Amino acid sequence: MPAKKIAIMVDEMYQTLEAWFPYYRFREAGFDVDFVAAEAKKEYHSKKGYPCLSDIAANDADAGDYDCMVVPGGFAPDFMRRSPDVIKFANDMVNAGKLIAAICHGGWLLCSTGIYKGKKATCFMAIKDDIKNAGAEYVDAECVVDGNLITSRKPDDLPAFCTEILRALKA
Repeated sequence: MPAKKIAIMVDEMYQTLEAWFPYYRFREAGFDVDFVAAEAKKEYHSKKGYPCLSDIAANDADAGDYDCMVVPGGFAPDFMRRSPDVIKFANDMVNAGKLIAAICHGGWLLCSTGIYKGKKATCFMAIKDDIKNAGAEYVDAECVVDGNLITSRKPDDLPAFCTEILRALKA
């Protein structure tokens, strides 16, 4: 049986820990992981300058090839929302019923997908109104799981965030 595959979204100004901590946790657990971005084989830089080379462009990524999409925070989700290809990939993942996970400002991208309607979710407090306006019931908790949606608030929540994603993928 092939390993499950995870798409971690990336763009300029991503939050370093929120991209790399899950990447290594998922690799350690035996999953295949791709960094998906607006452009393939492009080096994106975190808020602190740490590089991340994207594996595949969103317009070449097929939701059918992935079991989960993870959206790190930082300012990257603001840039992600400007790419029609990234929005399409995110919507394809949501519409296919795949596991969707966002931490911190990662919830910004999900506001463009409709996944929040009628679901409980959390995020960094600065975008709380955005996810509520997108239909979520905001919950101030370390990690919130509602069906195929897993959300967390900040880097301190990464252990719980990754644990819940791994639990869902192994179910």
